[in-house]
Amino acid sequence: MMKKKINVLILFSVVVLVALSAIQFYLIKTTYEYKIEQFHTEVRNKIAAITNDYSDIDSTVFTKKDMLYRHLALNYIQENKNRFWVKNAILDNKFKAELTRKLQSKFEKEIPDIQLDFAIVLNKFVIYNNNKAADTVFAEKPLISNKLYGNLTSLDNAFLIRNYVGTTGGNVLNSNYKLLTEDALYVSVTNWETLILKRMALVLSFALLSILTLVTLFAIAIRALIKQKKISDIKTDFINNITHELKTPLSTLAISTKILEREDIRENPQHFNSLIATVSRQNNRLQQLIDQVLTNSLGESEIELQKEKITIEPFLNSIIADFQMANPNIRITPEFKTGKTTLLLDKFHLTTALLNVLENAVKYGSNTIIVQTSLHDGQFNISIQDNGIGISKNKHSLLFDKFYRVEQGNLHNTKGLGLGLYYVDQIIKAHKGKIAVISDLGQGAIFRITIPSLY
Repeated sequence: MMKKKINVLILFSVVVLVALSAIQFYLIKTTYEYKIEQFHTEVRNKIAAITNDYSDIDSTVFTKKDMLYRHLALNYIQENKNRFWVKNAILDNKFKAELTRKLQSKFEKEIPDIQLDFAIVLNKFVIYNNNKAADTVFAEKPLISNKLYGNLTSLDNAFLIRNYVGTTGGNVLNSNYKLLTEDALYVSVTNWETLILKRMALVLSFALLSILTLVTLFAIAIRALIKQKKISDIKTDFINNITHELKTPLSTLAISTKILEREDIRENPQHFNSLIATVSRQNNRLQQLIDQVLTNSLGESEIELQKEKITIEPFLNSIIADFQMANPNIRITPEFKTGKTTLLLDKFHLTTALLNVLENAVKYGSNTIIVQTSLHDGQFNISIQDNGIGISKNKHSLLFDKFYRVEQGNLHNTKGLGLGLYYVDQIIKAHKGKIAVISDLGQGAIFRITIPSLY
C-alpha cells in the first residue's frame, strides 16, 4: 500500500513538473514572438524614417522610375506591347544598381547596429483607360524574381516593411488613362535571432534557473521519497524478523514454565534440571538477541575493542571446531598459510564476526566451506569461500547495510535480523581492516577480510 502511494505521488509530481515546464515553455515562446514583432516594428519605424517615400535619398532617381512607368504605359497603349514586354522592361530597369547602392549606404549609415538585406518588388501595374475595364498588365504575389532593386536573394526570412502605391495619368490617342503601381519593401535582418536572444537574456536566464531549480527540487524530493520508502521497508522487515526471533524462546519459556509447575516434574531431578537448563538457554538467547540489537546500534568508532595478542591459526581452529560441532553436516576445510602469525585483536568481537560469516554461508544454502589465510604486503588476509546460492552483483553494495537481508534469506526456514554482515563490517573496520565479497547468483560467495598485520 505504501509502495502504491509513493508511486502515485511520484507520478503526480512528474505530471506537475511536465505541466510547469510546458507553461514555462509557452511563456518563453510567447515572449519570443512578442520580441520578434517588437523588433519588426522597430525596424519598420527606422526604415520609414530613412526612406520617407524615397525623397531624401535621391528624388531624381525616383523621378526617372516614374517616367519609366509612364513611358511603358504609353507604349503598351499606343504600340499594343504585350504584358511580358512591360514586365521585363520594368525588371530590367537601368536604375536598379544605383538605387540598391544608395539605399544600402543609407541603411548602413543610419542603422549601423543591424545587418540587413532588402528588396523592393513589383506587385501591380494596372492601367485604367476612360470607362473601359481596368487592364491589369501585371499583378502577382510578392516574389523575389520580381525584384526591382535591392540585394536580397530570397523572401523566405524577410518581412514586409511597407507598400509604396503610385498613381499617375496622361492623355493618349484622345483618351485619358491612369496608371496604378504598387511596390513592396521587404527586409531580412541577418543577425535578428542573436539580437532578440540578447534582449531576452534576462528572461531566458530566469526561466532556465527556474527549470533547473524545479528539476533539482523534484530529484531531491523523489530521492527522499525512495529513501524513506526503503527505510520504512527495512524497519517493517526488521520488526517482522525480530518478532519471529523472539517468539521461539518466549514460547519455549512459556511451555517450560508450565511444565515446571507440575509436581511430578519437580519431584524428578533429571527432568527438573533439564527444564531449568532449557529455561537458562532460552533466557540467554533472549539476552543475545537484545545485545545484538544494542551492539549493532553502534558504529565502528563507538565499538570498544579489548585487544590482546592472538596466535591466528589456533584461534581460527577453535572457531572452526565450535562451528563444526553446531553444524555437523557442513564440510569445512581450513587452508592456512600464515604459520605462527600473531596479531593484536579483540578475540570476542572477531570470533562473533567470523561465526556470522560462517552461519551466513549455511543460511544461504552452503554445505561446503573453505577457510584460507595468507600474508601479503603487511596485510593479514582471511578468505571464507562457500558453495551456496550466491549473491547478485547488484546486491553487493547493500550487503553490509544495517537491517539489509538478501531476498532469499528464508531458505531452510532460517530467519535473520539483517544485522550479521553489518556487524561483521563494523568489527573489521574497528580493526582498521576491510571486508569485500566476490559472488554472483548461483556461484557461491567468497568473503575476503583484510586486517593490517602490524595493527
